[in-house]
Amino acid sequence: MTTATTVKTEYEAIIGLETHCQLSTNTKIFSNSSTAFGADPNTNIDPVCMGLPGVLPVLNQKVLEYAVKAGLALNCQIAKYSKFDRKQYFYPDLPKNYQISQYDLPIAEHGWLEIELVDAEGNPIRKRIGITRLHMEEDAGKLVHAGSDRLSGSSYSLVDYNRAGIPLVEIVSEPDLRSGLEAAEYAEELRRIVRYLGVSDGNMQEGSLRCDVNISVRPVGREEFGTKVEIKNMNSFSAIQRAIDYEIERQIAAIEAGDRIIQETRLWEEGAQRTSSMRIKEGSSDYRYFPEPDLAPIEVTDAELEKWRSELPELPAQKRHHYESELGLSAYDARVLTEDRSIAEYFETAIASGANPKAAANWITQDIAAHLNKQKLSITEIALTATNLADIITRIETGKISNAQAKEKLPDLLSGISPEKAFAGQELITDPSVLEPIVDEVIAANSKELEKYRNGNTNLKGFFVGQVLKKTGKRADPKLTNELVEKKLNA
Repeated sequence: MTTATTVKTEYEAIIGLETHCQLSTNTKIFSNSSTAFGADPNTNIDPVCMGLPGVLPVLNQKVLEYAVKAGLALNCQIAKYSKFDRKQYFYPDLPKNYQISQYDLPIAEHGWLEIELVDAEGNPIRKRIGITRLHMEEDAGKLVHAGSDRLSGSSYSLVDYNRAGIPLVEIVSEPDLRSGLEAAEYAEELRRIVRYLGVSDGNMQEGSLRCDVNISVRPVGREEFGTKVEIKNMNSFSAIQRAIDYEIERQIAAIEAGDRIIQETRLWEEGAQRTSSMRIKEGSSDYRYFPEPDLAPIEVTDAELEKWRSELPELPAQKRHHYESELGLSAYDARVLTEDRSIAEYFETAIASGANPKAAANWITQDIAAHLNKQKLSITEIALTATNLADIITRIETGKISNAQAKEKLPDLLSGISPEKAFAGQELITDPSVLEPIVDEVIAANSKELEKYRNGNTNLKGFFVGQVLKKTGKRADPKLTNELVEKKLNA
């Protein structure tokens, strides 16, 4: 009798991210209220962002500039003509009962960004993730639930409208991501880009960067997508990864149990490490979009476009390629150095000042990074300049000081003491003509030990080397000292 073998179905996840990024303007998108974080509730408000009768919005020009620059950095096509639309829905934190956003004619479309992961051997694995669109919109306010961080379980809720009218760009990816790790790296790369541009601080803890995940699963080889589920309430990149990994397993288990996946919005519960249902997902038709009648269409001129393009910095992915291919750094070092623009600029200043790239990378990613983490500082807040770091590295490589000496003096150097002062009177003696008389003097002063050495006790060579180092205050080059002592003892 032949027994049938059950073939286990292999599934793959289809993942896309919708990312809301707050732009770093001083005032709101359609009014002149401050965007400063941490103000007392309902103090950064005005008639426009509150939607009072008779007021008219006016687009903040800086918002358009920042949105276009973000679109260019994401390799998008910038629309010469776009418009704003009203997105209708009711919620207590939305004072107008509609949000001004962009619907069918966004400012940027059809772009991509490159993510880079590192395998177990340290080799970079690169993948392009498509960008469907980038559009401008205003933020809503914020509900504060008393007695609970969710509406369920709270005794009452308060509303703070300070965020109403804060300028956002929403960046929608193609469904090109396949794991929680890829999604987390995509979100991190997006944050690196907007920080490099200076258009956003990307602080997730302040709500400046918020990611919603759309995820479905399907059997490997099937073209048709599964039913999409949205996940909200993720406040860190690790939470994005964990929420996705959990949801993949949940959906696979449901499908294999014969349950139907429904299109819904789910919340990530950090404490329980699980997703839970929040509401059935609306479609775009539920929002009743129509063109915003109080704002004129937007036209980006060729001159504006080229000006903003010319102001773009070299971006993280470009720097990683450059550091690996031209400077010979590992994928890991390149990744750490390009995580923050100020660190990359510090590194580049050091090598422009003559530092060996690998040595500079080691100092920055190890000793200096440890100091920054311990003191909770940024690299712009330390007194050790990149030029002085290059000076230290050059002194080590030319044999003037040892690596151990430099590490011993690092606290002084970080506090602003110059290399000249820190190593005054401590540079290694590397000139044989200076060291040779000292070796002769030590050998002459230890005639008994010399006789024992020449009678076969060769271990005494270490004694003579130690005496020379002691006499020079450990400033003698150990390698040169060893060579000269051996030469003199065997003369």
